[in-house]
Amino acid sequence: MLTMAYIGNGKSTNRYHLPFSQKAENIHVKTIYSWHENSSWDKVPGVYYTTNLEEIWNDPDIQLVVICLPSSLHFEFAKLALEKGKNVLVEKPFTETAKEAKELFELAKSKKLLVQCYQNRRYDSDFLTAQKVIESGIIGELLEVEMHYDYFRPEVPENAKEFSATSSYLYGHGCHTIDQVLSYFGEPDSIHYDVRQLLGPDRMNDYFDLDFYYSKIKVSVKSSYFRIKQRPSFVLYGKKGMFIKQEKDRQEEHLKLFYMPTNPDFGIDTPDHYGTVTYVDDDGLYHEEKVVSEIGDYSYVYKGLHESIINGKDKLVKDEETIRQLEILEEGIQKINY
Repeated sequence: MLTMAYIGNGKSTNRYHLPFSQKAENIHVKTIYSWHENSSWDKVPGVYYTTNLEEIWNDPDIQLVVICLPSSLHFEFAKLALEKGKNVLVEKPFTETAKEAKELFELAKSKKLLVQCYQNRRYDSDFLTAQKVIESGIIGELLEVEMHYDYFRPEVPENAKEFSATSSYLYGHGCHTIDQVLSYFGEPDSIHYDVRQLLGPDRMNDYFDLDFYYSKIKVSVKSSYFRIKQRPSFVLYGKKGMFIKQEKDRQEEHLKLFYMPTNPDFGIDTPDHYGTVTYVDDDGLYHEEKVVSEIGDYSYVYKGLHESIINGKDKLVKDEETIRQLEILEEGIQKINY
């Protein structure tokens, strides 16, 4: 059994973590810390709530601490938790800089502890389905990948009157898609950055378009706050065909509706959400078919933590992947256009 605690009792903990840590077998959520006693989120039966952080540090049962605080506090609290002898999971973005990430990984190594970023989007249905299509070989040798993560939320950048790297769209959402690219395709040969503040200088970064080059393959990650109609989540182009997945993973959609993983159809695509593969077979015949979506499940992060901390298995998210992701985020922010 892996016994754990959360530091933070807001949306991150209650929407994106608790439903999945509670779903995972051999995980026991013992304690949740928050600054204040009052919270808009309902208390979870059987979980102890506290405003005294020392109760977590001094509890020998707690093996894992999850940092669900604003990103500006990630490094400080992750370092403190490691110094207190706890394994640590940190919400995204892991830290503000690659330098801070390296320091945390070195500290964890010196104490024989684990520290890892919560890269739950590795277990998005659309990402898993795209991998299935690539590995099936049905579209032939892969040539190009387009990944889109769009919103139509103009009020978000319009309400931002100053620039902040850590509250930028690139840091807040690019950390998901960049991690997907690095986790599946590895280190690119080169990267082209197009990072913008569409509303002008001294405003929020609200757009990015990153191209990763791998020998013959180009992988593009594109996101905007101003897409009234979202582009496809994934488009794959191969020598023999292509695959389009219009709809994103539905776990977040269901969570926002308080439709929880305890429901058997949680996050599962229905046929109208399936992607379409179009290809020419070895006889030159044209085909267009629906592809049944893989099932996404963020609880795999917690299952992996249990295996790593209790059974000594390798971490799901490698240290070098997190460091490289942060280097890319830092470099992208430095290349902002207006």
